[in-house]
Amino acid sequence: MRFEWVVTEKETKLLKFFLRDQGVSRKLLSAIKTHNGFSVNDLPCFANQAVVSGDRVAIVIPDEESHETVVPVKRPLEILYEDRDLLVVNKPRALATIPSRQNPESSLANWIKGYYVSNGYKDQVIHIVTRLDRDTSGIVLIAKHRFSHHSCDRLLRESLITKEYRALVWDRDNRLRDHELIDLPIARDKDSIITRCVAEDGKKALTEYWVMKSFGPIKLVKIHLHTGRTHQIRVHFKALGCPLVGDSLYGGAKNDGIDKQALHCRKISLIQPFNQQPLTIKAPYPRDMSDWLMTKGYDCSKDED
Repeated sequence: MRFEWVVTEKETKLLKFFLRDQGVSRKLLSAIKTHNGFSVNDLPCFANQAVVSGDRVAIVIPDEESHETVVPVKRPLEILYEDRDLLVVNKPRALATIPSRQNPESSLANWIKGYYVSNGYKDQVIHIVTRLDRDTSGIVLIAKHRFSHHSCDRLLRESLITKEYRALVWDRDNRLRDHELIDLPIARDKDSIITRCVAEDGKKALTEYWVMKSFGPIKLVKIHLHTGRTHQIRVHFKALGCPLVGDSLYGGAKNDGIDKQALHCRKISLIQPFNQQPLTIKAPYPRDMSDWLMTKGYDCSKDED
């Protein structure tokens, strides 16, 4: 895959340092070097060549061979957005994001691999940027090549990728405020290898929420994560005494057809790292949540910020 830039800096700079400024990692530079993938003004060169303002710089990144550990599975993907660098899909419930030893062929990564194979994509390594729990539905961002993955990881570190969730939560005692920032540290539960809990010695965790609609003891909330701890939303709402509907792991009772955690990644916003275009992508509600909301007279199609 080929990427090009025009040098605009006035100062002379070595090519390798110019490329580092463009987000090319040392590991990727090494891979490009192995395949003689550098050029300046359409002439092959080495990474230590000097470049000046006006030079046309290009790199060719070698294709990544498929990992045999991720088995391609042909299943229909709900694709919300795709370009050369990014793929955004709507993950259904009851599907892990990545495979495990116990379920090597039952994950979103397997489905994406099947999609890549069916479409003859040269890069077939699956780069998941944003994961979701098995029973959380909604948006998952995938980088379609390693340069994109590195660039997206940088955006995550700089908090330049924002994700917005919707959840149905139990609030029988009216504990939720209209708007609140939950600032409670999260740690592993000492009595479980799966669950997490609020603990003074845990890692910092920030969850912001807004109550969108009240349905008696159940409220629809909009959620913005400022950190990304495991089970963060579920743990924080349990700590407030308002567990998610259907979240049996954290004490949330089922309700009228919702038997899994009523949590959905509704929207993602970011700047496309290669063309700098702003992207905002939304995922429709899962069927159980939308059906439940519609029975309460809530129009999911008009669910906006």
